[in-house]
Amino acid sequence: MRGNTGKEEKKDFMRNMKIDANGTEIRVMGDVVSEDAYISLTDIAKYKNPDNAFIVVANWMRNHSTISFLGLWEQIHNPNFKPIEFDRFKAESGDNAFTLTPQQWIKATDAIGIVSKSGRYGGTYAHTDIAFEFASWISPEFKLYIIKDYQRLKKDEANRLAIGWDAKRELSKINYRIHTDAVKEFLITPTLSPQEMAYTYASEADILNMALFGKTAAQWKNEKGISGKAPNIRDFASAEELVVLINLEDTNADLIRQEVPKIERLKILREKAYRQLEILKKNQETLETLKKNLTEKTKDNDGCLELDT
Repeated sequence: MRGNTGKEEKKDFMRNMKIDANGTEIRVMGDVVSEDAYISLTDIAKYKNPDNAFIVVANWMRNHSTISFLGLWEQIHNPNFKPIEFDRFKAESGDNAFTLTPQQWIKATDAIGIVSKSGRYGGTYAHTDIAFEFASWISPEFKLYIIKDYQRLKKDEANRLAIGWDAKRELSKINYRIHTDAVKEFLITPTLSPQEMAYTYASEADILNMALFGKTAAQWKNEKGISGKAPNIRDFASAEELVVLINLEDTNADLIRQEVPKIERLKILREKAYRQLEILKKNQETLETLKKNLTEKTKDNDGCLELDT
């Protein structure tokens, strides 16, 4: 782990995940598989005070034991942690007049265990070690619910990143070439300029994005604050979404050959995406079979999986 250079930018690119702690939705960001995830303290605090979560976090940070724990965690994980500022906070903590916000703690000590984010997914986040400690202060019972669903999320992410996901991503790229060939054959004409050709390809890719994700690639990047070509919305797709995407690309290629208007194609693709995602969610055995078949098909450079039409 580092000081405050680059790590937060990386987390901004990670998938925005959620856990359900006995009915309370809590946001998670980072890498849960590699134990480098950050959990929303703001969401945890809402369990105790839904309207003023920031007050709950601030009260927790006033405690001497909290400052001692945070300082010890930083000393173990953060080579850029500032011990002099930490000692000052530790000496003052517990006093009735002592107050400390997460932002003040981060700025003064160069802490990395707690991060403060603004925007749509804003709030105070903390490394899982710290978040679990905070949850225990809120309620030991509530902490157990958080840990239980966090373990479920960790398992799901590990499965998503397994070889089956990589195979689906590769097969998706193969099917993408089939899709672009159909665009080239039926939508690209000699009268189009290079800029118009590029727009046509991008427009067709975004029809698939709209059908599956409900947004264009540009809209997704704007939401994430990402500039440049990478990463791509499809790099963050779940295993189920990639399976459906493969079928949508094949379906859209056929619809293009049939000269179906763009608006009508989007309607057909959106309905198909919804139907197939529902099938995969309801039948995990089907998904596991698809993963196995997909790995084999990728080795053979085959085309499209048959799921449902």
